[in-house]
Amino acid sequence: MKRLTLTRKLCAVFAALLLACCGVSAWLQVRANARYEQEATQRLSSGLAAHIAGANVLMDAQGWKPEAVRNLFDMLMAVNPSVEVYLLSSDGRIVGDAAPPGELRRDRVDLAPVRRLLRGEALPILGDDPRNPAVQKVFSAAPVSAGGSEQGYVYVVLQGQAHDELAAALGTSSVLRASLWSMALVALLGLAAGLAAFALITRPLRGLTRAVREFDAEDPQSLRALGPPDAGDEDGGDEIAVLRRSFAQMGGRISRQWQELTRQDQERRDLVANISHDLRTPLTALHGYLETLRLKDAALDPAGRRRYLDIALAQSRKVGRLAQELFELARLESGLVRLEPETFSLQELAQDVVQKCELAAEARRQRLCVEAPRDLPAVRADLGLIERVLTNLLDNAIRHTPAGGRIELRLRAARDAVRVRISDTGSGIPESLREGLFTRASALGQGPREAGGLGLVIVQRILQLHHSEVRLVPGEEPGAVFEFDLSAAPRP
Repeated sequence: MKRLTLTRKLCAVFAALLLACCGVSAWLQVRANARYEQEATQRLSSGLAAHIAGANVLMDAQGWKPEAVRNLFDMLMAVNPSVEVYLLSSDGRIVGDAAPPGELRRDRVDLAPVRRLLRGEALPILGDDPRNPAVQKVFSAAPVSAGGSEQGYVYVVLQGQAHDELAAALGTSSVLRASLWSMALVALLGLAAGLAAFALITRPLRGLTRAVREFDAEDPQSLRALGPPDAGDEDGGDEIAVLRRSFAQMGGRISRQWQELTRQDQERRDLVANISHDLRTPLTALHGYLETLRLKDAALDPAGRRRYLDIALAQSRKVGRLAQELFELARLESGLVRLEPETFSLQELAQDVVQKCELAAEARRQRLCVEAPRDLPAVRADLGLIERVLTNLLDNAIRHTPAGGRIELRLRAARDAVRVRISDTGSGIPESLREGLFTRASALGQGPREAGGLGLVIVQRILQLHHSEVRLVPGEEPGAVFEFDLSAAPRP
């Protein structure tokens, strides 16, 4: 049974229940027919005993008249062999009968059913059978009077031994066999119809089982095995339709998550390759200049030695910056960073960040300015993380803007937020690099505008924690324009 499918189990249970119901139905029908026959016989012959007691003198002042009783019983048994007539005393003792010698199995009859019959209670009423103590049968009874008082009863068993023998003989007759075959045919047809109905009802379940078995997270097309949804599935449907719809949603979600994991895994591989390349270049330069200092230390003048040391130091700073950015990105993507929101003036924070970056801009002969209205609303965000966002964007603009260029940070109100825009007059970002600009792999990739780190990716992750994102605005400036929104603090 454990190896059967659900459909086969349901069919087996249905077949067993159908056969059990047919058996019980047949038993109830036979029993009901028997009760009906008993009631009809008893109701039809209810006055037989009274007629016998009134039409014949069975008792006189001296007692029972044995000869009259014997003649009467023989006549009745000859006319209707299915009845058996008995004379009972007032206490139920059998005092007269027409049974063959040795056929009586009891010498008295319980008078309680007799009294119930005489009171006119509901039929059928069963009483004792003197020739078969194991069963009770329908009967007719009437009191026998003599001298103005009841002296006993006429007790007529309406379905005697001859009736039982005839019923047993007919039990194997063709009529009964035909009835049983008819019932078996009806049960067989009901079983076939039920199995067909089960197969039709469970067809969606079998389809769902096949789709689950063939589902492949790497292949979203495998969900096509479910087929198109049936009419009405969108508004509810039966349990199988709900299960089918839920599996389709779950399968689609798993496929998307699998694709996302595959994409992230590929990004991780690309990230490792790009990091290896980015680290190899400055480390090779650092190693080369240090080795040159060691080999040519005596031959170098102080100016040459200082130039080599400055180059090695710059390469070490590049490696350190890349390692720090990787650490920050790992913390942001691990979920360990928790926002500590507070209300502050974004205009003041922008001025502080610009002042911090002014020395680097002046060293490159760049002009760095801030434009913000005085009535700018306060924002509610994590002050330290937003400072990191502004610093990364300004540092990125400074490194990719040529000497004499201009870098501008603009703030303005936008509905329930404050919009931040940072623009420069650099070479801009080629079209081929814009699509994956904020992914880890592209951030470390080589190109005309190489970031040299993961600053833009860190900016994007921080803003995503604030339910925002950084956008590249094309076509408005000769260089690159980045823009993002921060929610304004609620007014008191």
